[in-house]
Amino acid sequence: MTDPYRSFVRARPRHYLYALNPLAKLVAVLPAMAALLFTRDILTPLLFLMLALAVIVTGARIGRRTALLLGAALPVLIVVFALGFGAWTDPAAALRSTLLPEGLFGLPPDAVVVQVGDYRYTVAALGVGLATSLRLCSILTLSLIAGLTTAGPDLVRSLVQNLRVPYRFGYTALAAYRFVPRFGRDLEQLRAARRVRGAAARRGPAAWAARTVGMVVPLLAGGIRHAERMSFAMDSRAFGASRHRTERYSVPWRARDTAFVVILLLASLALFVVGQR
Repeated sequence: MTDPYRSFVRARPRHYLYALNPLAKLVAVLPAMAALLFTRDILTPLLFLMLALAVIVTGARIGRRTALLLGAALPVLIVVFALGFGAWTDPAAALRSTLLPEGLFGLPPDAVVVQVGDYRYTVAALGVGLATSLRLCSILTLSLIAGLTTAGPDLVRSLVQNLRVPYRFGYTALAAYRFVPRFGRDLEQLRAARRVRGAAARRGPAAWAARTVGMVVPLLAGGIRHAERMSFAMDSRAFGASRHRTERYSVPWRARDTAFVVILLLASLALFVVGQR
């Protein structure tokens, strides 16, 4: 039999990211994500983007859809963000920036890419937009290292066991997290019931809006009833009465977690040194 509550950390997956402590993956990427907020060049976020992709490809179980998203949508996202952030940048401020003193793609910083009336979209503005886009995409990709390979229950267990977060807060947050899929199931049941009664026969934006508004009250009522049942269940089990709680599964911090954190922090430091030269 398969235990649906079996921790990812206790399992023996083929990809190493799933075997790491969830807290280790957060500790390894959070310093780089915070430091990237203060970078203004192009090379540093590009290096971190490549590092994050390398870690995800080698350590995570990526399906075809995720691989297509990372391989095709990510470059498109970078280009779209670069053009958008560049258009939002003040052209005069972009020309005063020292980000691209020699220009981009062999063009001088004041070269005009697009001109609409008095507005000039210069190479300097494109460079500023590209730096901002790469910084945003690198932070998002670094977050996928933990996001793609970590389950919510495992993260809560790790915070409670390793960081000594009070279990009253941790497991209350986990209970709130479990409301999300429950709302999805309740919504599907409401839609099925409306189809059976013929209430979903009308078409058009007005009918869709009316159906959506009509589902708000049943969803809220179901959520309140579920919260009340959960509160009674937690009280009957004396949840919070003791300072310590026994765990069904342990999420220990192992030597491989320390090694992963140290390696990724050293790699991040090296990339910052290379990018800031």
